[in-house]
Amino acid sequence: MADPWTSIRLDEIAPISVVDGTLLWRPVRRTLDIGAFGINAYVAPRAGDDVVEEHTESSLGHEEVYLVLSGRATFTLDGDTLDAAAGTVVFIRDVNVTRHARAEEDGTAVLAIGGPREARYEPSPWEDFFSAERHRTAGDYDAYLAELTDALERRPDHPGALYHAARAESLANRPDEALMHLRHALDLRPELADHARTDEDFAGLRDRPDWPL
Repeated sequence: MADPWTSIRLDEIAPISVVDGTLLWRPVRRTLDIGAFGINAYVAPRAGDDVVEEHTESSLGHEEVYLVLSGRATFTLDGDTLDAAAGTVVFIRDVNVTRHARAEEDGTAVLAIGGPREARYEPSPWEDFFSAERHRTAGDYDAYLAELTDALERRPDHPGALYHAARAESLANRPDEALMHLRHALDLRPELADHARTDEDFAGLRDRPDWPL
């Protein structure tokens, strides 16, 4: 039976480098096994680093709250800018708003909390991809593939799960499986083709006659 309550310092949660090394993610939700809502922290070691990647929540339908824990960040929200010092709360009600935040001071940290207003929360698929990145960064492609294979088994028709599994299979020297999953991902989400064309994880596959792009 789980403990009735838990406490942890944010700096006790090891950060994982994600989004091609442009973002440091502290997986708060996964570490504490929170099931009611999404909650994660992002840290920018240097001024100028991203502390919230550019994205919308249109696919997940999540309202989001960002709390600047330390430092200072500039948020860009559909072209509007907001100077957010430590203690600033930013609530984004409209899931279609494009959001991004850049650190203005070294050590800026932002806590992100989100979930759907009128539906039951489910952990976002991207958490699986972010978690696996630590193995990719370390060059442990077997562990990278094992974690993403598990994610794919839980979401066999999710385009992101298929795409990231294909990346792992390519790096783990399983080209046939990689191309099969990449083709399936592209069928479900054709816009992934733009990223796949330049994704270095697929560099070893592009000379094959069955390369799909």
